[in-house]
Amino acid sequence: MHRVEATIFAASEPVGRETLARIVGKSCSIDLLIDDIREELRGRPYDLVAVAGGWKHLSRPAYADAIRAAVGGGEREVDLTQSEVLVLMCIAYFQPITRGELSSFFGKEVSRDLIGHLRGAGFIAFGPRSPTPGAPYTYVTTKEFLLEFGLDTLRDLPDFEALEDAGLLSKEKLLAGDITPGFSDSGQDDVSEPDI
Repeated sequence: MHRVEATIFAASEPVGRETLARIVGKSCSIDLLIDDIREELRGRPYDLVAVAGGWKHLSRPAYADAIRAAVGGGEREVDLTQSEVLVLMCIAYFQPITRGELSSFFGKEVSRDLIGHLRGAGFIAFGPRSPTPGAPYTYVTTKEFLLEFGLDTLRDLPDFEALEDAGLLSKEKLLAGDITPGFSDSGQDDVSEPDI
C-alpha cells in the first residue's frame, strides 16, 4: 500500500492502473488499495482523486484560499471567456466535432482565434478528419482538459439533461444569440486549417 501511495505522491501526472499493477502485481486489487489509502487520508488536507484515467494527490477544496495566499494562483491560470467555455462544453459533449458543426450549433461562426486559444491552453486537440466534403479537422478534448476540470473520464461530465433540468443550461439561451464575443460573421470555410 505504501509503495502505491509513494508512487502516486511522487508522480507529476495521474498514475494509471497499469503502472500501479506493475508495482503491486496483477493479482492485487488496485481498487481496494486505493480505498485503503483514501481511508487513511480521511481528515488530511489532501486526498487521492481519480482524474484523467489515473490517480493523483490533490488538495481538498477547503484549503484553496490558504494555498493561494501562501504560494499564489498555481502553475498556470487560464481565463476563459463565456464563449470559450460554451464552445469547450460543446466539444466535450459532442466530440469529435468540426468548427463548422460548432458554428451551426451556435448559429454564428466560431472564430479560428477562439479555437486557437482553446488549443493553446491545451484543452482541445485535432481529432480525426471529418468524412464530410473538404475533410475538415474535428476537435476533441485532451487529458489536460480532464485534469483541469477534475474529471477521470468524459463519462464524469454532468448529464446534459440534468443541467437543463437544474436551470444551469438552456439550449434556447445558447441559440438566442447572447454569445457574441469570440464569434465572427466572416463566413470563412473550415476546409483548410493548418495541421499545427
